[in-house]
Amino acid sequence: MTTAIRVLLADDQALVRAGFRALLDAQADIEVVGEAADGDEAVEQAGTLRPDVVLMDIRMPRLDGLEATRRIVDAPDHGGVRVVMLTTFELDEYVFEAIRSGASGFLVKDAEPEELLRAVRAVVHGDALLSPGVTRRLIQEFAARSRVPAVTAVLGTLTEREREVMALVGIGLSNEEIARRLVVSPLTAKTHVSRAMVKLGARDRAQLVVFAYESGLVRPGWLG
Repeated sequence: MTTAIRVLLADDQALVRAGFRALLDAQADIEVVGEAADGDEAVEQAGTLRPDVVLMDIRMPRLDGLEATRRIVDAPDHGGVRVVMLTTFELDEYVFEAIRSGASGFLVKDAEPEELLRAVRAVVHGDALLSPGVTRRLIQEFAARSRVPAVTAVLGTLTEREREVMALVGIGLSNEEIARRLVVSPLTAKTHVSRAMVKLGARDRAQLVVFAYESGLVRPGWLG
């Protein structure tokens, strides 16, 4: 029997948490193991409950979702915890910063139920999660506001093909789209992505996207 995905809900609105809990607990492969009403509680419960996924509201009292995310992903004893940020607006000004802070992606709170379920299942497998239809627009919007890219020596550890693949990940392409672009199989594209992640110590594709911009491989405004 497959172990259920353990989820922690962090939102200061009790009704929002109740709605998410009802949806998630109705799934055979997902279990809500705890709730937090602010960032401090989220950090504490992440350490105690060791969830697989934290659904984290960006704006919360005492400690906001950004700082809570940093503390969770940076804690050595929280290994493997994925954070999905919840926001009211698709282009929330904090979304790109949230991904830089270690979040695996984000969802708008009024997303369709199936989208939320896909998100929880996707991030557990290391996939980045950005709301459909806004991936490239969002990344470019906020990459333009991030610090000036600087080519780093770490890129030297990547092969030419791995750098090419990483750049395509940076503009929001899926493994299937990368495969078509480079005329290789989806499995080959996935292998290159995985190797780049390992070499760079990237937690997931979301971090690879950020690194693509911050290393200078991708420039804001490049549509690929």
